[in-house]
Amino acid sequence: MIHPDRITSTTCPYCGVGCNLELHVKDDFIYSVTSPFDAVVNQGNLCVKGRFGYDFIYSPQRVTTPMLRKSLQKPGMRTAAFDLNEWRQVSWDVALDYTADRLVEIYQRDGSDALAVYCCAKATNEDNYLLQKMFRALFRSNNVDHCTRLCHAGSVVALLKSLGSSAMSNTASEVIHSDCFIVTGSNTTENHPIIALQMKAAVRKHGARLIVIDPRRIELCDYATLWLPLKPGTNVAVFAAMAHVIIKEGLVNRDFVAARTFGYEEFARSIEKFTPEYAEMVSGVDRNLIVEAARMYARAERGAIYWGMGISQLSQGTASALGLIHLALLTGHIGRKGTGLNPLRGQNNVQGASDAGAMPFHYPGYMEVDNEANARAWEAAWNVEPGGLSRKRGLTTTEILSHAHPGGVRALYIMGENPMMTEPNLNLTRQHMQELEFLVAQDIFINESGAFADVFLPATSWAEKEGTFTNTDRRVQRVRPAIAPRGESRPDWQIICDLARRIERRLGRPNSAGWDYTSPEQVFREMANTATMLKGVTYARIEKVGLQYPVPDENHPGTPFLFSENFPSGRGRFFTVEYIPVAEPPDDEYPLILTTGRLLEHWHGGSMTRNSLLDELYPEAQLELHEVDAAHFGIQDGSPVRVYSRRGSVVVRARISPKANPGVVFLPMHFAEAAANLLTIDVLDKEAKIPEFKACAVGVQIAQEEELHNPAVRTERGRY
Repeated sequence: MIHPDRITSTTCPYCGVGCNLELHVKDDFIYSVTSPFDAVVNQGNLCVKGRFGYDFIYSPQRVTTPMLRKSLQKPGMRTAAFDLNEWRQVSWDVALDYTADRLVEIYQRDGSDALAVYCCAKATNEDNYLLQKMFRALFRSNNVDHCTRLCHAGSVVALLKSLGSSAMSNTASEVIHSDCFIVTGSNTTENHPIIALQMKAAVRKHGARLIVIDPRRIELCDYATLWLPLKPGTNVAVFAAMAHVIIKEGLVNRDFVAARTFGYEEFARSIEKFTPEYAEMVSGVDRNLIVEAARMYARAERGAIYWGMGISQLSQGTASALGLIHLALLTGHIGRKGTGLNPLRGQNNVQGASDAGAMPFHYPGYMEVDNEANARAWEAAWNVEPGGLSRKRGLTTTEILSHAHPGGVRALYIMGENPMMTEPNLNLTRQHMQELEFLVAQDIFINESGAFADVFLPATSWAEKEGTFTNTDRRVQRVRPAIAPRGESRPDWQIICDLARRIERRLGRPNSAGWDYTSPEQVFREMANTATMLKGVTYARIEKVGLQYPVPDENHPGTPFLFSENFPSGRGRFFTVEYIPVAEPPDDEYPLILTTGRLLEHWHGGSMTRNSLLDELYPEAQLELHEVDAAHFGIQDGSPVRVYSRRGSVVVRARISPKANPGVVFLPMHFAEAAANLLTIDVLDKEAKIPEFKACAVGVQIAQEEELHNPAVRTERGRY
């Protein structure tokens, strides 16, 4: 038995559950991961990623030395460089001086609109706060965003519009106190496995009734009282029909609606046409199931709703999320334990990155950038002259690259994100990347996006740095270094501060915004002093157990559930409902609907899990389809197929699956050599600017085995 030199407590770097980890270290090497049974979030449970997926930090593909591209990249001519021979190693001083020179040059020549930054949902709160501060305080640009734009932007916009708060309202573990709960657009057992354990316990041990609303027969259907198998993109019609039933059958919580909402009468009129019969015609869900689900949820004493990206990743993502909000407001299932509106956040710190201001419309704490009082507050905090910060809303993630052209965005700074895997319509994304004049990648691997960069700045992994993550429950938790940084890699916050000081000197504003931090704790205090929902959170208070914001002062115990008395907006607001079909329905040429998502064994763009032994568990992409569709197209289980859309094609193995519904196929998003986003459509939700990842028209045809294994074909398909 190996006896560790030390055990370091930290927080998992994968999904938004925020499981507590213990890293067992011997001779500066992490050899195992456990979790304490008294851990408040996960009670000692870990999924396969949390327990075994840490070895990516030792991958031979990891880059731990600053590097510059050997060849000068010209706009329109930018190419990908995965081969390290195309790069040259340099010192930190050379890399940071060059980065500062080029960013300042472009800023002084073209102005603040020419610069943009992708912050990172995998990085800490402190990292994200500093990076958005650098671009706002030094370059006066609000072109700041991160992957929330690609996952829950529709949910964020809907919650802010209706309630004035964008976060999950309750604690996931409260599901055991629910009488009835809805899970929709979330394959929870694979994407949030520990929360799924709590959901299963709610059904098995506590008698809760579960309603699953999803196009696929996910594992939770085995625990559900009802499964509503809707067609992708028809969420609005189904939720509106449930609201129709609740209103027509007198199941509305009239006291709650009268006391705590407005807009009900106009909303009720707009619901008239959304009968269960209409919803059945649109969605394919049996009208009787819709009626039964509405009654079950409305009659519960404590009803809760949990949802994932199957709700938000649509051109009507905001409307889909509003449909769920309407159900909670109609029934009063919010503001109490075991109730609420609970978007399950996909990445370890997507909630915290949003809280820290990594968005184009908001400073930290969701303070709108075009509000004069908010801008003045941050000018004071950052020692920026009055009127110095921009009051103009910036570009979103999905807009930044489309503005990469002369007169638009010329320089892009990417920390830990990978748009060449996560943006829709990747062939078009590649063209936009090629139009950039200057690109910086700050990461641990040269991924599909970093391969286009001019400068690579090697960061440490989560196990080599300090800071905080905020999980999907709004719980701020500690991240601690267990081992020394590999090679010359540095923590993100130190890289940003060192670069910011150089930029300040070149701009003639030495130390104006204060970049001489001595620790991440000091960074957090600066953020929390103005973003007051975090004001009572201190490193000392979360030494052992995290705190759920809002925490207005240091005596406050945290807030497990929100809205017990009122909403930040005062009253919850109903909105009129309109159903608009998906942008690209199937037709004779493209007869199937493609939906995309994640797998248990992998995560997001794959840069971590595919550089881990986890890749051996699920080493290649597979197209999941129903046996009826397989028979129609003459496809055998395991055979190669080409999946094609109007934007591109990939070759993968077919998997005939009981999860699939006829007419709907599923492709995971993790595999660069068969990137699902080569197929997806780049139409956006008009309000949230989130793409329609969950529904586009595709066709399938039988392919040849050599198309799967031919390196040239794989390079053409995946490594651009």
